[in-house]
Amino acid sequence: MKRRSVLGSVAAGGVAAAGLAAPAIAQGVIEWNMVMPWPRGTPGVGVNAERFAARVTEMSGGRLAIKLYAAGELVPPFEGLDAVSSGTADLGHAPPYFWVGKAPVLNYFTGIPFGLTATELAAWFQYGGALELWQEIYKEFNVVPFFAGSSGIQAGGWFREPINSLADLEGLKFRIAGLGGEVMRRLGVNTVILPPGEISPALLSGAVDAVEWIGPWNDRAFGLQKVAKYYYNPSFHEPGPGLEIIVNQDRWNELTPDLQAIIRAAASATAFDTLADFTYNNIEAFQPLLAEAGIEARMWPEDVTDAMARETWNVLADLAATDEFTGRVHASFMAFLEKCDFYAQSFEIPMLQLRQRALALR
Repeated sequence: MKRRSVLGSVAAGGVAAAGLAAPAIAQGVIEWNMVMPWPRGTPGVGVNAERFAARVTEMSGGRLAIKLYAAGELVPPFEGLDAVSSGTADLGHAPPYFWVGKAPVLNYFTGIPFGLTATELAAWFQYGGALELWQEIYKEFNVVPFFAGSSGIQAGGWFREPINSLADLEGLKFRIAGLGGEVMRRLGVNTVILPPGEISPALLSGAVDAVEWIGPWNDRAFGLQKVAKYYYNPSFHEPGPGLEIIVNQDRWNELTPDLQAIIRAAASATAFDTLADFTYNNIEAFQPLLAEAGIEARMWPEDVTDAMARETWNVLADLAATDEFTGRVHASFMAFLEKCDFYAQSFEIPMLQLRQRALALR
């Protein structure tokens, strides 16, 4: 594997933060700092990180107390992995693809364009071998990862002007995360990476022409519909992106077995809560969002979706060729994706069609 070179900044951060590495312990209470890239109270992501911290504190009877820091309060939004790796923070919450500058393979553990849905991703993690691969890559960063749920199918994005053909993408300034950003870049888009707290201001100021965030619940909370009126759905690039809880390896090793079990159980409960939270609130928010003046819901034109698909397979081929380990992860992901699609053709898709037909006959 050729991943050692991406770890230098993490190692350097560990030296700088050595004085902060040991957790505070007072009268038998372990106090941990937790970081996240979200503004405090952000629907779905920020709120469920807060719930995780509270759940661990409660389940441990206060023996493990977690203090949560929102984006920028302890470290910048995109430096959570560095902070947890070095011990500046004891644990963190984020999507793994926020750290792909250090290890591009982490894209697979968040989500791939035209890839696994939320439930399929959870299945791959829990029973399909992804967890072991994920743990293997994170060992080199001195962290232990836990699956923390998904937002479900995301929205395609908000655009100031309509996208009627592939030509309309040329030169567009688009805030888009993950491998979808690389796909769009290859299609002529000027892609921009912004932390969550900067998305609305960038769209409002005209610094970008379009943004994707999460879905109806979060998009409405961030006021994106007040600036851009063309709402494209669904997302091609995030059909069910995953979230993580990462724990500093040294801090994890210091915990007693029962406290480790509490972390595992709290992460599992957070994974369930997060998907349920997003599913319910996206459903509740969607119709009111579309009812606001001037909003036009659209689907991608066929030539755009075809180009997205073709470029996705090119991007993935390049990513899989990065090194032997990434190739193994790619093979595992794609093998399960093909099985999921075969199953969905007989179960998931026909069931939704049957339900739609039945509801029309009420």
